[in-house]
Amino acid sequence: MRIAFIGLGNMGAPMARNLIKAGHQLDVFDLNTTVLAEFKELGGNICASPRETVRECELVITMLPAAAHVRSVYLNEDGVLAGIRAGTLAVECSTIDPQTAREVSAAAAKQGVPLADAPVSGGTGGAAAGTLTFMVGATDELFGKLQPVLAQMGRNIVHCGEVGTGQIAKICNNLLLGISMIGVSEAMALGEALGIDTKVLAGVINSSTGRCWSSDTYNPWPGIIETAPASRGYTGGFHAELMLKDLGLATEAARLAHQPVILGAVAQQLYQAMSLRGEGGKDFSAIVGAYRKPE
Repeated sequence: MRIAFIGLGNMGAPMARNLIKAGHQLDVFDLNTTVLAEFKELGGNICASPRETVRECELVITMLPAAAHVRSVYLNEDGVLAGIRAGTLAVECSTIDPQTAREVSAAAAKQGVPLADAPVSGGTGGAAAGTLTFMVGATDELFGKLQPVLAQMGRNIVHCGEVGTGQIAKICNNLLLGISMIGVSEAMALGEALGIDTKVLAGVINSSTGRCWSSDTYNPWPGIIETAPASRGYTGGFHAELMLKDLGLATEAARLAHQPVILGAVAQQLYQAMSLRGEGGKDFSAIVGAYRKPE
């Protein structure tokens, strides 16, 4: 299949590499010339604009930083909808607010372009390994057409409902993730302050009712989980700035729905404080630093 891939950042680049490995022909666009040079070596066709990227494709995939970038890439005069052919499929994999996903999908539909939202979970490691979870908002028909291609980049392809529901699933999941990481951080720090060996405490938590992904797979305490960012200086993984962005999306969506997210709002403030300390580039599990005494 000929695929247009727009957005070759930390997540988009490994996703696009997996599509090339699967035998697809890729037309690519990004503002980063270094990554474009890499994709040229891999056989990708380098394009000068989103409009040029989509002219001959059968499917468009976008993976962009924020809603403003999505609107620009799709709706500007040199954007996707200015160059795409009717009947071409499109899937927007960025994490954005549900309303933007619906508005861009509606604009695409006016040109005969079915567009799904399909944000992902699994981080850069999952993107490289092809084990991402895709949360897809689409009609049944469009989901059926997209699923085989998404399965070449991910392991779990979940149909969440109509367009926009993929974003809803993503922000609700990350709302819970941010809260649970703070909860584990508080518990681990309290245990150390009270005198228990943190490895013993982690073992108890992970075999008891406090067990969760933030404790048994991604524990924020150094030396507990060898493969977790906490054991490599909180490098790599999911940056705190991205968690702050997702918590902002969740709290704003909650405001519009008149739905209280009390713990989510507190979590947002804690990650905002982390960002102001200049630690936004660390993995989000470094929030544990807010509870530890300076060494």
